Amino acid sequence: MDELEKLHWYAVYVRSRYEKKVHQMLVEREIVSFLPLLETWKQWSDRKKKVSDPLFRGYVFVNLDLYKDNAKVLDTEGVVKFIGIGRKPSIIAEKDIDWLRKLTREPDAVQRRVNALPAGQRVKVLAGPFKDFEGVVVKQGRETKLVVFFDTIMQGVEVSIFPDLLAPVTSSGQFASASASASPSHELVSVEKHFLRV
Repeated sequence: MDELEKLHWYAVYVRSRYEKKVHQMLVEREIVSFLPLLETWKQWSDRKKKVSDPLFRGYVFVNLDLYKDNAKVLDTEGVVKFIGIGRKPSIIAEKDIDWLRKLTREPDAVQRRVNALPAGQRVKVLAGPFKDFEGVVVKQGRETKLVVFFDTIMQGVEVSIFPDLLAPVTSSGQFASASASASPSHELVSVEKHFLRV
């Protein structure tokens, strides 16, 4: 088997406030590590400072050959365990890692984390910075909210999004593009006009 075929993404649960330290130590151990960070401004009474906080507290993602490098990860200070079912770590889809990277590039959009997927219509985002995201849409007052949930770690984010950018996903996994009446160019303009908040 090709060496690349043995490499998969996994989620590692770490001690509270150890995310950055664990990430750095894993990199030093030549483990491919990804820590989704959001840059935000924090205001104190005398100053304002840009800080980087983990998107999901307690989680670091690693790309490795599990049978070859799992001990190296578990022996890292601050690491508690791999996330999985029973004793078997769960593989994280490359698509989910890509979505996490997109979220970190839109720090102003991220506001609220969720730990449960609500009931609602499953939809796909047609345009904008979150294009191709899939999630469940819920309505809160006049606002449309999109919940993007990562099943493997049981964590998600909530986005306020313009409804014209969403298309329902059918039970077969296809999405009904006809439900979105706007043209692609109109959709992109709509994204610029509407502030997205998670």
